[in-house]
Amino acid sequence: MVVTRLGCQNFRNLRDGELFPCPGVNVIYGGNAQGKTNLLEGLWLFTGGHSFRGAKDVELPRLDTATGENAPTAALALDFFSEGREQKALLQFENGRRSSVINGVKKKTGSALVGKVCAVIFSPEHLLLVKEGPARRRGFLDGALCQIRPSYAGMLHVYQRALSQRNALLKDIGRFPELRDTLEVWDARLIQLGAAVMEERRRYVEKIAPQAQEIYRGISRGKEELSLSYAPSPRLPEGSSQQDWIELFKTELRRTEASDVRSGFTSVGPHRDDLEITLGGLSARMYGSQGQQRSAVLALKLAEAQALSQLTGETPIVLLDDVMSELDQSRQDYLLNHLHGRQVFITCCSPETVSLQETGMRFRVEAGEVFPEEVERAAGL
Repeated sequence: MVVTRLGCQNFRNLRDGELFPCPGVNVIYGGNAQGKTNLLEGLWLFTGGHSFRGAKDVELPRLDTATGENAPTAALALDFFSEGREQKALLQFENGRRSSVINGVKKKTGSALVGKVCAVIFSPEHLLLVKEGPARRRGFLDGALCQIRPSYAGMLHVYQRALSQRNALLKDIGRFPELRDTLEVWDARLIQLGAAVMEERRRYVEKIAPQAQEIYRGISRGKEELSLSYAPSPRLPEGSSQQDWIELFKTELRRTEASDVRSGFTSVGPHRDDLEITLGGLSARMYGSQGQQRSAVLALKLAEAQALSQLTGETPIVLLDDVMSELDQSRQDYLLNHLHGRQVFITCCSPETVSLQETGMRFRVEAGEVFPEEVERAAGL
């Protein structure tokens, strides 16, 4: 897919107007707090996901610095080529609620866009993917799966709701032991939903693992091997079936029932899953150097883009938010070479940070206003 226009109205600090990107590399540069990341955030919101910066929808309309309050409404418009045709999407934010219009058809929620616009985001926060705990790696898997299979978002939401209800019941059982008999119903529901979530995650990891391994080999010039393995909760031996996991989950829920009642929390299930990342057989989190960890994250994000292309039939746009300065020259070169032929949006403080290897565009952002600049192909390329 290719974005041909992004329109902004009352969004963040951006001046009302339009951005017309090229189908290749688009470098968005400017000083801090000028609005560069806001443009990428605007693009990302069309995937139907939440802000990659953790902002709530009520915080997205322009902030009035005099009153300290956000405007009640904001809107984003996107023209893009996907599924062999020109398409249009509109996102509207009003009093913390999000609605969308897709090709002239009004939808009640912004999540209706899931699967329509595909994108991969890589920001400094993603460099913590290896360093931090399992929650961040589960988020990596779930974010990709929601774009590949839009129904997964609903499946995950229903699982999380069932989990919350079971946890609430566990707390109630502590005070009213007679409620314990109703726990079996929620266990069955959790097992059914959890099995579906687990299976989707397992298949996705099997898909990206060899791709990430190959990409990492290219980045590190074969110095060590990257391996990915899905670690479901409860853990099963490799090669076990989904039915094996269902039986074990049932057994583990019974085994941990007493301790779960005491803590008021379900201690096993997909909400405790992890993605294990090893380098040369050792935990990348525990033993990887900073450079190795960055290379591993880079391999994961590039494998995500590759898998999205293969599984959806659409080439996702790639959003690189202020990560080039975090990578040395060899990793920068590898990243740009690997993304050749894709539409890429890169934010940075200085245009010299990125050496464009093909015809592209630069956009200078100052106080929320965007100024386009054409960039010519370098001689000999």
